[in-house]
Amino acid sequence: MEKTLTRQKTVTMDQVMHNEDVNAWIAKADFYLGQMGYTEHGQRHCRLTSKIAYNILERLKADERRCQLAAISAYLHDIGNAINREYHAQTGAVLAYDLLREMGMPVEEAIDVAAAIGNHDDHINQPVSDIAAAVTLADKSDVHSSRVRSLKQLMSDIHDRVNYAAKSSFLRVDPEKQTITLEIKIDDSVASVMEYFEIFLTRMSMCRAAAIYLKMKFELDINGYKLL
Repeated sequence: MEKTLTRQKTVTMDQVMHNEDVNAWIAKADFYLGQMGYTEHGQRHCRLTSKIAYNILERLKADERRCQLAAISAYLHDIGNAINREYHAQTGAVLAYDLLREMGMPVEEAIDVAAAIGNHDDHINQPVSDIAAAVTLADKSDVHSSRVRSLKQLMSDIHDRVNYAAKSSFLRVDPEKQTITLEIKIDDSVASVMEYFEIFLTRMSMCRAAAIYLKMKFELDINGYKLL
């Protein structure tokens, strides 16, 4: 019950990153996804998306605490995969809420984090807050060859092929132009730009909605060509 939880305090990103229970959930989630043939969703993905989410709101002059909550949300956003891939955003939201409350995070902040996590999935996504928008943009912008676990199914799995073809990706936030641009370098000898769109069109639509929530315009730049 709420009364038995740790006294409320400011829970920092550093504390979350070094929490043994949190990292056990992340490790198990990544392991189970690996068993199912999914790309990497472990520490690399969590730490990177956390940094990107923080930077998005920082670049937009958000309050430091909002930036911290975006970072925490992004770090925890995939822990629900330890339960099941389906509805992992929703199960992850509940898990994250409980973990953060046990660490002493105030209920209002824990709810904000849970809402951001619960709304990041491809199937059910709404940018309900600046934190949620930042998490969506950070998560969907992580396309890179290092996420591919094995080259064995490169030709048969389009997700692995497209990720492996992506040699670099960078999310550029330009407050003056009011644009958020995902810049990707793709080796088109591995996967074509059309294949990228085949699997990521829904995600790009989510990024556009998230950018609009932040009063920005989303752009996609592949190999130097702006496509959206």
